[in-house]
Amino acid sequence: MVKTVAIIGAGISGLGAIKACLEEGLEPTCFERSDDIGGLWRFTTSVCRLEKHTDFPVNGQWLVTTESNGVKKADIFDAVMVCTGQHAKPAMHLENLPGIDIFKGKVLHCREYKRPIGFDGKQVLIIGMGNTGVDIATELCTKASQVYLSCKTGVWVFQRLGKGGLPFDLGFLRRSFDWINNIMPPAVSRWMLKKYMNDQFNHDLYNIQPEGTVWREPLVNEELPSRIMSGSIMIKQRVKKFTETSVHFEDGSVVENLDIVILATGYEYSFPFLDESIIKKDESKGSFYKKIIPLGIEKPTLAFIAFILPIGPTMVVAELQSRWATRLFKGLHKLPDPVGMREEMQRDEQRRKKWFATSENNFRRTNYISYMDDLATDIGVRVNIWKLFLTDPVLAWKVVFGPCNSYQFRLTGSGKWDGAREAIMTQWDRIEKPLSTRVVKKKTKSNLLSYITWILWAGILILAMFLKG
Repeated sequence: MVKTVAIIGAGISGLGAIKACLEEGLEPTCFERSDDIGGLWRFTTSVCRLEKHTDFPVNGQWLVTTESNGVKKADIFDAVMVCTGQHAKPAMHLENLPGIDIFKGKVLHCREYKRPIGFDGKQVLIIGMGNTGVDIATELCTKASQVYLSCKTGVWVFQRLGKGGLPFDLGFLRRSFDWINNIMPPAVSRWMLKKYMNDQFNHDLYNIQPEGTVWREPLVNEELPSRIMSGSIMIKQRVKKFTETSVHFEDGSVVENLDIVILATGYEYSFPFLDESIIKKDESKGSFYKKIIPLGIEKPTLAFIAFILPIGPTMVVAELQSRWATRLFKGLHKLPDPVGMREEMQRDEQRRKKWFATSENNFRRTNYISYMDDLATDIGVRVNIWKLFLTDPVLAWKVVFGPCNSYQFRLTGSGKWDGAREAIMTQWDRIEKPLSTRVVKKKTKSNLLSYITWILWAGILILAMFLKG
């Protein structure tokens, strides 16, 4: 029976894993190689090796070898949770950049970038138009003489502030929106999303409109359009080649006297402390059941937490993953047989291809709400929405039409929290609180328009369900 659990990494997912272990009566030991947070469980040990114990086929135990101040130590644990993240090994992809080896300027990966110091008056090329690349570009363009942003296929851009000046994800990550999104034909949903984003600004006008009909994952940045409009950021096509001092693009344009190249080309997942026989890398379909448990392992006592790319906050997902894993360790829910696992993963792959562009490493991409509901169902903490409408309609309304957060998975089942209902009912008060720095007398206004809006939403949802049926 599992009792002791090794947690590798004391970041936000590692701390959540500690909490999940304690809730289930397990004994966690957290290993962290840096001097960062970790509290009582933090050891300034580095994990050198994680391998199966000699009796693993029987008891599923692991041998964890750590090093501290040059001294190595081996300990036996009943289970292991890997919480090291997925952004440890930079992906340079220099083979796709002909001539980069003769370029005399500075070349660095975005992981090396900390702050905009040393870029004054420089010409900078950023390759890669994800969140990191665009954030660096919008910051650097106030210091550099010119920033160029190379983009292969274009990208959709969400602005952080949505309707009414509130964070856009408060409106986007709602069950009502998710239900409609899943019920509607994909082409209609994509059209609606594209229209919403082009209503913010015309992506085609700014030369960043994604090509083709397949949905591309968006990035979040509100400064990019104004920086492009001002000319401080110039969007360029794919790089064709480098020379000693210049870069040539596929459209024939050339930038001379280039000083710095920043590669915002992502990361490769890597677990150097694990034998390759345990983790079989499959970039296209993945090798983790529920994106947590490695396929083919004899005993499911090894879990990977936050090794996922949800369209939503990773922290909320990581907490539920940890709760799912600890209850699996204790035998409180079971895995299907190997055939059942692969069939379920195939269905997941079909859903992923339905919504997201198929590209390398994209198997970690998933729907935020649907994925969490799936985990919550396995461990009995998914709230019955329709029953809730009968027993507590006000709370049900908040759950369906309000932001989907971790409180919703503390309303019932194991780990139930008595304060979950109150937290959901008062979440808007906490959202508004930081903005109330200048207290003024507010005019009383009618809520009629708000009620009409919610009624229309409910009507659309019912109609969509009727048409789908």
